[in-house]
Amino acid sequence: MSLTDRIKSNPRLKKLALWMLMPKNQARPRRWVRWFVNPFAPQIRRRGRIRRSARIDILPFNPFELGAASTIEDFCTVNNGVGAVKIGERTRIGLGSTLIGPVTIGNDVRLAQNVVISALNHNYEAIDRPISEQGVYTRPVEVQDESWIGANVVILPGVTIGKHCVVAAGSVVTKSVPDYCVVAGNPARLLKQYDPNTNTWERVVRAPA
Repeated sequence: MSLTDRIKSNPRLKKLALWMLMPKNQARPRRWVRWFVNPFAPQIRRRGRIRRSARIDILPFNPFELGAASTIEDFCTVNNGVGAVKIGERTRIGLGSTLIGPVTIGNDVRLAQNVVISALNHNYEAIDRPISEQGVYTRPVEVQDESWIGANVVILPGVTIGKHCVVAAGSVVTKSVPDYCVVAGNPARLLKQYDPNTNTWERVVRAPA
């Protein structure tokens, strides 16, 4: 059994390890992790670029990957505390965007400014306890290759954005999107989709309300 497995299987060791890695009630790792662990982690020392003011809350017990020629721009926040964050090659995470794992971003993806992609949500069952004390759950999010996510988009837990899609600025995506689609709105709705049989883009015609 590996050291990691031993820690995870022992509640006391797990609690101690978490305390050593991050302060109580905080999502950001302790400074020693940011100074002495993350800069030397092989998954961070890839050919991708992380801008100086980006907040990279990376903990060693979950994966983080940044592909070749990819960029995490200034003022972004990336957090793998509750799940892996994997970013493909030639992808750009735009200014001020937030990624909370488990999130997978494909190759040649573009995120514009202030995009929020979170696979985490809070449990809410008991009315006699603060929501912050009721724990969290995760549902993985994926943005597949070659997609473009507009500014101020929010992608909710459990959503998959298919290959070569466009999500219009300001959209809130609550359901998965097929390949080769354009969606917009709150909640996001399908506007048009590529038809490989006719090699054309087909607009989606909806019946009047």
